Amino acid sequence: MNIREQVPLAPLTTLGVGGPSRYFAEADSESDVRVALQFAESHHVPHFVLGGGSNLLVSDRGFDGLVLKIALRGIEQVANEGDRVVFNVAAGEDWDDFVALAVEEDLAGIECLSGIPGSVGGTPVQNVGAYGQEVSETIHAVTALDRQSLGVKTFTNEECGFGYRASIFNISKRDRYIILRVSFLLQRGGRPAVRYADLQRAFAEATTPPTLTAVRAAVREIRRRKAMLIVPGDDDARSAGSFFKNPIVAQHEFDDLEAKLRPRGLVMPSYPAGEGFRKLSAAWLVEHSGFAKGYSLGAAGISRRHALAIVNRGGATAADIVALKDKIQSRVLSEFGIELQPEPVCLGF
Repeated sequence: MNIREQVPLAPLTTLGVGGPSRYFAEADSESDVRVALQFAESHHVPHFVLGGGSNLLVSDRGFDGLVLKIALRGIEQVANEGDRVVFNVAAGEDWDDFVALAVEEDLAGIECLSGIPGSVGGTPVQNVGAYGQEVSETIHAVTALDRQSLGVKTFTNEECGFGYRASIFNISKRDRYIILRVSFLLQRGGRPAVRYADLQRAFAEATTPPTLTAVRAAVREIRRRKAMLIVPGDDDARSAGSFFKNPIVAQHEFDDLEAKLRPRGLVMPSYPAGEGFRKLSAAWLVEHSGFAKGYSLGAAGISRRHALAIVNRGGATAADIVALKDKIQSRVLSEFGIELQPEPVCLGF
């Protein structure tokens, strides 16, 4: 396979910042993945697996190792049992293209995940979720290559250990496996999920139940309004998506925080997050710490339409992004005692 040197990484990410990779390879097959790993080992350099580049912040100095871009392609329907349909999808397939295909085929389960940039292989890693759905709800199995043995293993949904923005692939088995393909179990003729408040408002005046197509269109429009849909030329969309996770705290911690905020006339939005826990709104925390939409710190800023999106206004460096990130985290911690956790993967720092 073709191993290139000093390949710029910024153009391969949605945030558009960062330096070059010392070595770069693109894998079109399972054997390519093995060859690339063997190359990295023989040259005594670390390696990093790149998908769609939508959840990634690369340092200005780049990465002194091998970046392996997963470009495996293929979508195969492997089972059709009545209204239950199973697809095997290669890790390099574009995620939103697969969602579009599912909706066109009248298959429910991932319609609310429309418009999310990136590749299929990245979705199980952080259990991608949006507008009331998580990808773990439809994942049947994940097939991955073991970086240690170079063998292939298939994980059931339960074995993936899915949680909020988490799986074994970014927690307990982080950097152990490279995802090759994902198997999805979808429901033919299923009703779309309209659980999220924004979606419920979109269809509040509808006289008939919304179709999968209508829900997909509504989600993409909501994302476009919030600058969370990649639109060429829109600097508000030059981001890594939501930069911070919604914090999950114990109920007693939430009660204490709520009591402290009450004298200030502040009511913090929260949502159930399992027995004894509450999920807080990271966007609310950011805005109520003094960072309004449109805030700028040099060439980095906060989207004018989404408080959680740190954006590259044009010419920003990774250092600019990190400086703004640090400032937001510090202020939220000082104001509310909550430590915001970044969502993007950081490379080369």
